[in-house]
Amino acid sequence: MKWWFGVALWKRVLGALVLGLIFGAVMAQVMGGEAASSFIEGYIKPVGDLFIRLIRMLIVPLILTTLVAGVVALGDPKKLGSIGLKTIALYFATTLFANTIGIIFGLMFRPGAGVDLGGADAVPVSTEAPTIAERLLGIVPENPVAALADGDVLAIIFFAVLLGIGILMAGRQGKLIGDFFTAASDVVLKVTHMVMEVAPFGVFALVSFTTASQGLDALLAIAVLIAAVYAGLLTHVVLVYGGIIRFVLNLPVMNFFRGMLDAIAVAYSTASSSATLPVTIANASENLGVKRSIAGSVLPLGATINMDGTALYLGILALFTAQAFGYDLTFMNYVLIAFTAAIVSIGAAGIPSASLFLLAIVLSTFNVPPEQVAIIVGFILPVDRIMDMARTATNVTGDATVATAVAKWEGELDEDLYRHPADVPYEPKAEPPEVAGADRD
Repeated sequence: MKWWFGVALWKRVLGALVLGLIFGAVMAQVMGGEAASSFIEGYIKPVGDLFIRLIRMLIVPLILTTLVAGVVALGDPKKLGSIGLKTIALYFATTLFANTIGIIFGLMFRPGAGVDLGGADAVPVSTEAPTIAERLLGIVPENPVAALADGDVLAIIFFAVLLGIGILMAGRQGKLIGDFFTAASDVVLKVTHMVMEVAPFGVFALVSFTTASQGLDALLAIAVLIAAVYAGLLTHVVLVYGGIIRFVLNLPVMNFFRGMLDAIAVAYSTASSSATLPVTIANASENLGVKRSIAGSVLPLGATINMDGTALYLGILALFTAQAFGYDLTFMNYVLIAFTAAIVSIGAAGIPSASLFLLAIVLSTFNVPPEQVAIIVGFILPVDRIMDMARTATNVTGDATVATAVAKWEGELDEDLYRHPADVPYEPKAEPPEVAGADRD
């Protein structure tokens, strides 16, 4: 098996993704869509489901240990305020760019013009959404153990930050537990590496099932919408994320994307930013040089509130709906669509197709009745997975971009590691004796 492990993991994952696409398409042509989908679901997809369960298993322990260890590694609780402000500001800024790009591409492609919605089965969607006060209160866990058991990411982040600050304030008395969390985070990252060896097989299974189950006919029905979404997302990744890396941070763009390829491929295949989180943290820390103090705080927060792909997608879907039903939108409608899409995308569940059910809130900005919302959702839902995969890959890329930016601004980015090619052995600079071992990253 030396040849297998001798190939870089990202190459194995991308190869599996391509083979999955080919296998799923061929099986659909040979056996027919339903037969191929049933066969793959019964005999191949369980491997993909196993992979998702393995990486979801790591989410809670990884967030808790890396975030507590990161706060301890900062050494000064005051730095948390600086990191938090920069992180949230960048997340909001990139989301606004995503809204704008989504509306522009919706106007350029006009995906809803001439679309026949007659064959769509209506899917009722709730327009209710938690208030801002409810969301803020939900961040504070009534029971930290229950939050850990439920996988409530924001509540876990809140508790972990407080625990880390408490360890720092305890001084020498807290050193033992601080060392425990630092060691525990290293152990969980090692387990993540073990799980990632299953990634090529899991990605192949998931992508082949998606390809076989969607079918070419269903994709052709909304080909223009899919093209608009993919073009908008790619533009956002290249111009916004690439622009931040190259022109704001003055770092090599290709090193960034190469370093995040594992996470991007897993995000694309699983369509879940939450499930991809362990891989995202591992890639950012080990390939980009983002220190634990940043990776453990910025990335879990991003997996919860940074949904640029969702915001862009909702903007395009709003224009798709207006064009399909003949609504004449004004400039103020576009502003309201962009603002609402940005707000509702924050905290959207990091699971497949969750963003589609937020559409009703965005469409309410120009008074689309529930019956038409249900028709739009029913029309898109069967093939939403294809677009959701690209949205998730965009979200994960955005999380890593913000983490890299905040790390550099805070002096927590190992630029030697970032700039060094991944295929050449890396030897970090030796630390001065007086601080050796102070930061295990």
